Amino acid sequence: MNRNLLFRLCGFAALSVGLIYTTQSEATPNTVQEIVPGVWFREGDIKKEGHCNNIIIEMKDYLIVVDANFPSGARLTAADAKKLSNKPIKYVFDTHHHGDHAYGNAVWTQMGATTLAHAGVAQEMKRYEPKRWAEANRKDVSELKRTTAEPPKQTFDKTPFVLDDGNRRVEFHFFGWAHTRGDGFVYLPKEQVLATGDAIANGAFNFMGDANVANWPKVVEAAAKRPIRHLLPGHGRPGGIEIANGQGRFLREIYAGVQGLLKSGKTADDIQKMGMGKTLEGALRFSPEAKNWVGDGLAGQAVIVAEEISQKKPHGEISGGR
Repeated sequence: MNRNLLFRLCGFAALSVGLIYTTQSEATPNTVQEIVPGVWFREGDIKKEGHCNNIIIEMKDYLIVVDANFPSGARLTAADAKKLSNKPIKYVFDTHHHGDHAYGNAVWTQMGATTLAHAGVAQEMKRYEPKRWAEANRKDVSELKRTTAEPPKQTFDKTPFVLDDGNRRVEFHFFGWAHTRGDGFVYLPKEQVLATGDAIANGAFNFMGDANVANWPKVVEAAAKRPIRHLLPGHGRPGGIEIANGQGRFLREIYAGVQGLLKSGKTADDIQKMGMGKTLEGALRFSPEAKNWVGDGLAGQAVIVAEEISQKKPHGEISGGR
């Protein structure tokens, strides 16, 4: 399998971006929406800048930002946070190690914030960096004049890790290997708000190269067991529990569909050709509830699933440090 062709099929300009773009008519990049009092959702400009979404959480004396973003996204988010509150940004939580969620770490620590993540995020950075940092080919990354990504300054492995100042309780959870080995979730139990990073996206943004695709829907299901009024994804618009349900359904259906093709005698190369010939989506038979997660990167995703099934190991183990 030609690895470069595979990632082109996935729709990635650079692996460190870790996402696929799909047009959504309701998308409103670089806007801030208050979800509940003191919790804001900032939609990143994924199409032009590759930025992820950010969440800003107001505590009694400080702010928490979910996801460090790319350096340029970090600066935009910090500027918007200052418009919302004069409280300092104390913590920035990396939901995972991909560049659009963690390469801005150095920007935040220079501002005085502590970057925070599950231990798996730091481990993934050791596995994949500095190779991906060097290949990012982004002006905002090169301007930092660093040789590699800055890992989170504080990590935890026992969950939930909790910040509670008497006014608000914020829980940081890890439910297992899904999109990456270190996927972190942020949950506000009183407000019933769940921020998910890329483990749950609203749309066809699922990069699977570092994933455990077989386990991913189990992680989504575990996260969704909490009462959820507002679900804030790493990419795509905010919503409710229906986003988790659709994400989980898509993952189960693409896995089952590819498994069926392999059992019928198809190979990963055959699946790749089907994607190029535009016959793959019909062969995989997605339900209406999963259609929102089907995009231009479907062929590359299906090849990744085929590799995972054929080699009987998570694709993140197959890709190694690539």
